[in-house]
Amino acid sequence: MSSIISQAKLEQAFRDACAEELAAPKPGNVGLHAAGHGMTVVDFLRSADVAAPHLCERAAPLGRRIEGAVAATCEAVGQNTNLGIVLLCAPLTMAAQDSPPDLRAAVTRVLDAADIADAEAVFRAIALANPGGLGDAQRHDVRAPATVSLAVAMAEAADRDRIARQWTTGFADVFGTGLAAYAEARRRWPDPKWAALAAYMAFLSSFPDSHIGRKFGPDAAERVRADAVPFARRLHEASDPASLIPDMLAWDAALKTEGFNPGTSADLTVATIFAHKIVGRLRAAGNDGSVTPRGRHGQCGSGS
Repeated sequence: MSSIISQAKLEQAFRDACAEELAAPKPGNVGLHAAGHGMTVVDFLRSADVAAPHLCERAAPLGRRIEGAVAATCEAVGQNTNLGIVLLCAPLTMAAQDSPPDLRAAVTRVLDAADIADAEAVFRAIALANPGGLGDAQRHDVRAPATVSLAVAMAEAADRDRIARQWTTGFADVFGTGLAAYAEARRRWPDPKWAALAAYMAFLSSFPDSHIGRKFGPDAAERVRADAVPFARRLHEASDPASLIPDMLAWDAALKTEGFNPGTSADLTVATIFAHKIVGRLRAAGNDGSVTPRGRHGQCGSGS
């Protein structure tokens, strides 16, 4: 049996991860439970479909994968629905294609190897997506030519953007907070949407969502985080998570009324599900795929 995961299987795993995240009733975010923030489930499914071939293009450099996926998304749906997802999932796909015995270690190697050419492509992708609250940076602004490697540029933004932070920590939140919550929920409940919700609530309750922080400030992001804590606790203690739906939907409506979209938490959730699926496919292909022990526990718009 070949230990190589085919491009087609990786593309399908990515699309499945996006669909699974959309099935979860994530308060404040878009899903089957409700649209919001000018976006619908159809927009996200279409985005996943057109981004997948670029993210999983075998032998393509990291920057080209990201720029291609973002450009295809902008052309397909006319707004930014998945920049964060792409920035997180591109290193995962590139790492997986090396059929590593340890996915997290492989991701770290991918991030360390990214060069200035990758940075230039990623800067173009971010400028094209024009995420909400992007603003201007004193150093390494995405609208200016790249002068440093991608890792250095991401480190500059790590204290204000949780997705950039993943690039400086070897995806610590994904392989730690996310996979721990997701795996536990998968053991408890047969429907994977509850595992996706568990990962989302773990992120949302653990740290202020940086998408909310960029658009509305740190106090708003911290208020949403604090409000998420009792919901996360109730979900963890629930024998039937469906019992929480009425309260979750009421909070969802309240968040959307204020314009609060925990987009970073949602993006991290997609990456968590995708990482879980990659490890499963690596094992099925004859590789262990284990993460390290600490890993267990123009512009198209501003939608994300």
